[in-house]
Amino acid sequence: MRVRTFTAAVATAALLLTGCSAGDEPGDGTVRLRFQSLAWQKESVDANRELVAEWNAAHPDIQVDYVQGSWDSVHDQLLTSFEGGEAPDIIHDASDDLADFAYGGYLADLTGLLSERLKADIPARSWETTTFGDGIHGVPFLQEPRVIMANKRILESSGVRLPTPEQPWSWEEFRQITKDLTAAMGKGRYAVAWPLKEPVSVSLNLSLSAGGQLFHRGTDGKVTVRFTEQDEIVPGTVHDQVNTDLSASRSTLGTGGSDALPGFFGGKYAMVPLGFSYRQQITQQAPKGFEWIVLPAPAGADGLAQGVSPQTLSLAEDSPHKKEAAQFLDFFLQPANMVRLARGDWMLPTGTAALADPSLHTPKDGWATGAAVAGHLRSAPAQSVRGYPEWKDKVATPAYQEYYSGAIDAAELRRRLEEDGNLVLARYQRD
Repeated sequence: MRVRTFTAAVATAALLLTGCSAGDEPGDGTVRLRFQSLAWQKESVDANRELVAEWNAAHPDIQVDYVQGSWDSVHDQLLTSFEGGEAPDIIHDASDDLADFAYGGYLADLTGLLSERLKADIPARSWETTTFGDGIHGVPFLQEPRVIMANKRILESSGVRLPTPEQPWSWEEFRQITKDLTAAMGKGRYAVAWPLKEPVSVSLNLSLSAGGQLFHRGTDGKVTVRFTEQDEIVPGTVHDQVNTDLSASRSTLGTGGSDALPGFFGGKYAMVPLGFSYRQQITQQAPKGFEWIVLPAPAGADGLAQGVSPQTLSLAEDSPHKKEAAQFLDFFLQPANMVRLARGDWMLPTGTAALADPSLHTPKDGWATGAAVAGHLRSAPAQSVRGYPEWKDKVATPAYQEYYSGAIDAAELRRRLEEDGNLVLARYQRD
């Protein structure tokens, strides 16, 4: 049974929505589907629109209307549209935003709708990111590992060993290298800058390499937070780089990735850990003659494992045309099309056929490094945790921010994540 929380504010907002509801047809028998895309970079928007146009040209009886959405407001916008009966048929989102919608009954179970080709092409580890309960509620199609953007000249002149996916740095080695490199670079310059305005996903996803899980599901199905020694390795490394070694810039802790790029280009920072797609900004904004390389993130006891929350495509449960929408998904995510989408977003496809495309294995712009890391990506620790958005915003974000800045120690970080965090999660897991 669908569980809905319908507030007066949401109801009012829903009444203000205009336009055709999902599945409205022009009266000539043509099925019309609304596809809300969150593509925002020009190359990505172009790729999405081109594929929609190609589908429409080949399927006059099933027409897809492209609707532009925004990552900044998608969660609230979708909640409003679900409650108002105005949800798009085809929904672009990220897997870590799906849990509450899936458990709330707003997203269709795709298990019997997807083609066998598509189900077989995407690895099980990727399907885990969109599996909630017994159903599949989204198709994971783009993924983004976290890598290290590095100033090639600074690293090569320092004589440090450059890591590869086959021989990465350990977290201990990474810390020592940043200490030595900072000393060699001189005052006011740092080996690494960590842009941690949004610290939670970075901390949790990179911690998988060290064996950290943080969220633990009991035999009763309920999730609790346990901050173990493994969970502390990655955050502890960053904390010590900033507060003890002084090898990481303090000023970038509260910034986003784009904010760190001018300092990177200017030689103030030798390395910046960023999402894979930031390579596009670097190619567009780097000054002439700037040489940069892409390095894998450090490895721990579990190697290069990283948590990832892929971009997803879901179908609204209320859509009257799920079968036709699933047909569009199969076309949209053909291997060649998935490559186009990945290159447009400067990310990596989840599909094994698409990932094997030679254009994604070229050394140019670090594509080969990302493709090598892709096999180590796993479902993000928080993927299926109900209440995660509130836990992240109210508990984890301020706790990690204060820890990285040195305002609190590891014991207090653990207390907040566990004691305060479990109180939040408990509200979402009551019988």
